Amino acid sequence: MKHIALAVAVLLVATVANAEIYQWKDKNGKTIISDKPPAENVVVQKKVVSDPSTAGVAAPKTAADRELEFRKRQKESQEGADKAKAEAAATTEKQENCVRARRYLTTLESGERVSLRDDKGERYFMDDAQREQETAKAKQELQANCK
Repeated sequence: MKHIALAVAVLLVATVANAEIYQWKDKNGKTIISDKPPAENVVVQKKVVSDPSTAGVAAPKTAADRELEFRKRQKESQEGADKAKAEAAATTEKQENCVRARRYLTTLESGERVSLRDDKGERYFMDDAQREQETAKAKQELQANCK
């Protein structure tokens, strides 16, 4: 029973898809619309095509096309969100680096003794030449991260 109903539905769709509609005006000026072509004595004849691809009108989008467009919009939205997150993370990291560089420069310029660790893990104090080098590096970091 299901097969018969399916066959009937397919036949109905096929006949509707091939149907042509004609529109014309008769001798009295009355507009007539029919699926049969007009007689020879018509004033204006116009053939209305039911197939949108031949009429120059965009065909209605299929479910698959709409699904593809939806997925494309969804992907673009996700990529935009990911890009915004990455930019926010980069900005936050840059701000943290700026704060660290300012603190380090303040420490170096304060004149306090600064201790470091060597390769062996032993602690030593920074001399004046090293302090100047580190101060220059800290100022470069400030310029790079604190704009």
